[in-house]
Amino acid sequence: MLEEVGRWLATRSWSVTDRPLHRILAAKRATGQSVSVVLPALNEEETVGEIVSIIRHDLMRQAPLVDEIVVVDSGSTDRTSQVAAAAGARVVHRDAILPRIPALPGKGEVLWRSLLVTTGDVVCFVDADLREFSSDFVSGIVGPLLTEPGVDLVKAMYDRPLGTGADPLAPTGAAGQGGRVTELMARPLLNMHWPQLAGFVQPLGGEYAARRSLLERLPFPVGYGVELGMLVDALHLVGLDALAQVDVGVRRHRHQDGQALGRMAAAIYRTAQLRLARGHLVRPALTQFERGADGFEPRTHPVDTEERPPMAEIAEYASRRVA
Repeated sequence: MLEEVGRWLATRSWSVTDRPLHRILAAKRATGQSVSVVLPALNEEETVGEIVSIIRHDLMRQAPLVDEIVVVDSGSTDRTSQVAAAAGARVVHRDAILPRIPALPGKGEVLWRSLLVTTGDVVCFVDADLREFSSDFVSGIVGPLLTEPGVDLVKAMYDRPLGTGADPLAPTGAAGQGGRVTELMARPLLNMHWPQLAGFVQPLGGEYAARRSLLERLPFPVGYGVELGMLVDALHLVGLDALAQVDVGVRRHRHQDGQALGRMAAAIYRTAQLRLARGHLVRPALTQFERGADGFEPRTHPVDTEERPPMAEIAEYASRRVA
């Protein structure tokens, strides 16, 4: 480990208990900053309502930390939008945001577009499939941005157990083994190519918060590579000391099957590849195999390679800021 990373772990790696809520609220009042929470959602009717309800109860009614909760629905076919709205979120459909640019499938696309429909000085992203959700996920990662002027982006870190009941193939009680793509793809890439980022426990985690002033200057890979791309680009833009992480305990969510993980890994590798060698590269594909009636059959999937430019370059965003 780099000496710089060891120092960073000692000074920029915290626990949720390090900042009591009353201290965070005092800092929010003193700085006058507003906070938006964004949940990107696709067919999450089973979990999105509880997450919204907990945030509203704990961090809007009982403690005025969060100013708005926005669920961006990226084309759900279930009752995600209705459940989220009933719980008190403002629901916006992905395709209704910046309609002159046709939407592409992918989580990063939703996060990028969310900047146009939120107003917070601090934007906090939370995945909509979390189970046993705690509002510490939000207060923990927002806290440093309100209390530490030199911090621009904060990732949550946590245990990710397998065998929570959502994944029938997962071994029961496999604590801390939920980050399979992290351990097999993202962590090796970061350690080899961006060793300054080797201290992040959950580099691909979907719970993180950042200052709008940083997010609007970052390109957004449209798919699964968004978290890795954001970390790497933020490192180059603002430096390691402006990045931090907070331990919020345990994260439980729905696990993907092995082939879905393979597609995630390919997209993450491609995101890294683009940052290592900008230039004209052939659009890649990933071929996987499934057993069919006549034996193993190939299934070829395009790998997410599209990226959206920094939101600050979009005319509609610039005009909104002027207004």
